[in-house]
Amino acid sequence: MLKKLLLIISAFSLMNFAFANDITGTWQQIDDKSGAPKAIIEISKESNNTYTGKIIKITPRPGYTPQKTCNRCPAPYKNQPILGMEIIKGLKQVNGTNNYEKGRVIDPLAGKIYDAKIRLNSTGKRLTLRASIGVSVLGRNQTWIRLD
Repeated sequence: MLKKLLLIISAFSLMNFAFANDITGTWQQIDDKSGAPKAIIEISKESNNTYTGKIIKITPRPGYTPQKTCNRCPAPYKNQPILGMEIIKGLKQVNGTNNYEKGRVIDPLAGKIYDAKIRLNSTGKRLTLRASIGVSVLGRNQTWIRLD
């Protein structure tokens, strides 16, 4: 009986680890400068095993009128609505880790595209997005919090 109980507990622990290792889901984007919530991003896994992230809600903030379209963005993002925009593309999981790399992220407010890396914490509830141009050392980090 004790062996069965330990086996069941072990199975649930492994399942929890497997789910924590996945970045798919809904995330609250936190502004790295102000610390305020900015948007809600939905990350999904594509058929080619890459991950994409789309803005599904812009978080209201007092005294801030959100920009509706990506005015300064390069094609194909130019004048595209920010709500519904795919801001992350091409992220690939590094085998056996909580790291994702080789992606691209666009900042629709600045109109700039950056190289993207993501590290998921061990609980699976926070991720750190590292955006940089060329050299990762010169980039910026954003923390996102899992909502689902």
